[in-house]
Amino acid sequence: MAGHRPGLRGTAGRGTRAEGGHRVSPEGIAETSPKKAPPLRIGNASGFYGDRFDAMREMLTGGPLDVLTGDYLAELTMLILGRDRQKDPRAGYARTFLRQLEECLGLAHERGVRIVANAGGLNPAGLADAVRELAGRLGIPCRVAHVEGDDLTAAHPGSLAAHAYLGGFGIAACLRAGADIVVTGRVTDAALVTGPAAAHFGWRQDDHDRLAGAVVAGHILECGTQATGGNYAHFTDHPRSTFLHPGFPLAELHEDGSSVITKHDGTGGVVDIGTVTAQLLYETGAVRYAGPDVTARLDSVRLTQEGPDRVRVDVVRGEPPPPTLKVGLNRLGGFRNEVVFVLTGLENEQKAALVRDQMEAALANAKSRPSDVTWELARTDRTDAPTEETASALLRLVVRDADPEVVGRALSGAAVELALASYPGFHVTAPPGKGSPYGVFEAAYVEQGAVPHTAVLPDGSRVRIDPPARTRALADLDEQPVLPEPLPDGRVRRAPLGCVVGARSGDKGGDANVGLWAPTHDAWRWLAHTLTVDRFRELLPETAGLTVVRHVLPNLRALNFVVEGLLGEGVASQARFDPQAKAFGEWLRSRHLDIPEVLL
Repeated sequence: MAGHRPGLRGTAGRGTRAEGGHRVSPEGIAETSPKKAPPLRIGNASGFYGDRFDAMREMLTGGPLDVLTGDYLAELTMLILGRDRQKDPRAGYARTFLRQLEECLGLAHERGVRIVANAGGLNPAGLADAVRELAGRLGIPCRVAHVEGDDLTAAHPGSLAAHAYLGGFGIAACLRAGADIVVTGRVTDAALVTGPAAAHFGWRQDDHDRLAGAVVAGHILECGTQATGGNYAHFTDHPRSTFLHPGFPLAELHEDGSSVITKHDGTGGVVDIGTVTAQLLYETGAVRYAGPDVTARLDSVRLTQEGPDRVRVDVVRGEPPPPTLKVGLNRLGGFRNEVVFVLTGLENEQKAALVRDQMEAALANAKSRPSDVTWELARTDRTDAPTEETASALLRLVVRDADPEVVGRALSGAAVELALASYPGFHVTAPPGKGSPYGVFEAAYVEQGAVPHTAVLPDGSRVRIDPPARTRALADLDEQPVLPEPLPDGRVRRAPLGCVVGARSGDKGGDANVGLWAPTHDAWRWLAHTLTVDRFRELLPETAGLTVVRHVLPNLRALNFVVEGLLGEGVASQARFDPQAKAFGEWLRSRHLDIPEVLL
């Protein structure tokens, strides 16, 4: 890889491109030419640490690419890597990435595809060294660079890992210097696309509309197959075989920041306005989607079905980024334990009350009662059930405390001792064990200039990335969008909300979001006026007492609701049955309300 430098273009083989002979300079910026820089074809091969192992090979062999990205980091992943680093200071990065490279580095070299991944986690320099060692062992020339400066753990005592979310210009500097592989620590997911795009097209930090377009494309790609039909609300609109093995997405990014979202020919899944809208709404909030490079206006995005499995994304407006960077703080919150009692047959409410009183008394008499005790009864039982399992309800007890002994031996002993002394049919799904540690995620903010964003180039030289010259604090209130005309009154029928809208939900720290979109203009007219915050609360009683904010995205015919504090202290704290709110939107879609018959 290190010998011939085709810049960011290389899918027609090492050397000249098949597209008019356009070349890119060794710095990765398009050379002066009467022709515009050709589109940059960026694919994704990972949406999380543990995603499909073969995806890297599939993307490299499935069709032409210029850059292949991989997103390995999530809030929970940083905690996992932090614990790894505690055990071994040389650890702290996604080892799966190295194993994938061992199989695919030769393919990437042969096809001239550059690889950009945030798999460096807490130790990007360590991963870069490991990649060099691997390339040397395989005998494949490869120029490796990395991005660092995000690690602010030392400035946040008590944190297991504290990392700022960096932008894409460190990645761009590495690519301009001729890197074949760039590994980073904590960057924004979209930075994996804005960096290569800025290098390829020569964008500056003030090219806000172009950068915003790349941010939107990056957000669509970041979760892999969620953009090609994975976890898709309307999956039943297609043959089941369509989604057995969905292909990973790619974007054809243009110099003006517009893009076409697609996938390799012949791969499974679907790319249409619905799948792209679903991913656009995933884990976002207000119409201003702020990042370190630019603030993208999600209310400006226009989606057009350009052809089978091709969705054009354009008219994206950008604004200067905020003056601060988000910092993800991960710390150990304490220890937790749980036991799930199985209640079968008749009088399950009374059985639950009996065992709850027994356990509460046992915990009260213990040397120390856990600081947090939570009960939840899931009525999964049915009347006159044909199987024992469908006749059973589940009563879940979760305890938390700073002392592992308090949540360990005390809970286990109390639950086991009730085996012959409680409700009829007493048994548990699994015997409780020792307390296990849980994590807490918090967000902090720091001035952009206070973070030493640094590109470490293939020759070892270090380049400090300046913060944006222009920044703009986010407005306290978004502009109020113009709602469509209400749907005229008519006959209604009681039916699930999901009969007429799609949804996608997820987590951001302790908050949950659920985005809903309407497939037709009439459905949007009804949705925009019907699903108010008050109606949302009625349909989802678990949101009672929490702050719920509604954001309107008319261009996408979508609403985005953010529920603050639903997930407690974040996914690692396991505060809720669905700790990442992955199925929160599907619960909402299952709720019944009066829907106009013309929509059904």
